[in-house]
Amino acid sequence: MAERLEDILDEGLAVIFCGINPGLMAAAQGHHFAGRNNRFWRTLHLAGFTPEEIHPENDRTILQHGCGLTAVVERPTARADQLSPAEFTAIAQDFEHKIARYAPRFVAFLGKAAYCGLSGQRDVAWGLQPQTFGNAAVWVLPNPSGRNRAFSLDQLVAAYRQLHLMALGQFSVLEEAES
Repeated sequence: MAERLEDILDEGLAVIFCGINPGLMAAAQGHHFAGRNNRFWRTLHLAGFTPEEIHPENDRTILQHGCGLTAVVERPTARADQLSPAEFTAIAQDFEHKIARYAPRFVAFLGKAAYCGLSGQRDVAWGLQPQTFGNAAVWVLPNPSGRNRAFSLDQLVAAYRQLHLMALGQFSVLEEAES
């Protein structure tokens, strides 16, 4: 198994999606969101980020659509709750520098735990956040993991579509505050 999953990043992307950490299947296959029950690629497509559903083995093609991928914590685990608060504290500053270096318009954290772990906040709302991270606007999205059944596919798509429209400049901050 790979010790870390390689980032898929470039400078000036519209959105960098930040998973909490790689799952064991993704790390073993060397591709982001490779678990068979993970809904990331389907959600991304249905929300309008990609014209077709990308297969995990083609994850690098996400760059062609103005998006990138990284994980907050590099260590693969079977479950995100196997990460310790100390792991987030240890990487917080370096992770923020990474985001600043690549300078996306938005950094989208997949799950509240990823953003709370880095920011030190105890609770955050879904969607656009009032503060920036690495000079990028912050958006918190539901985690598309197959283990997260609190959100249906339709709910995931609706949440991701809001970010997509904002990234295209078709969704205003005022509309986000009203929803």
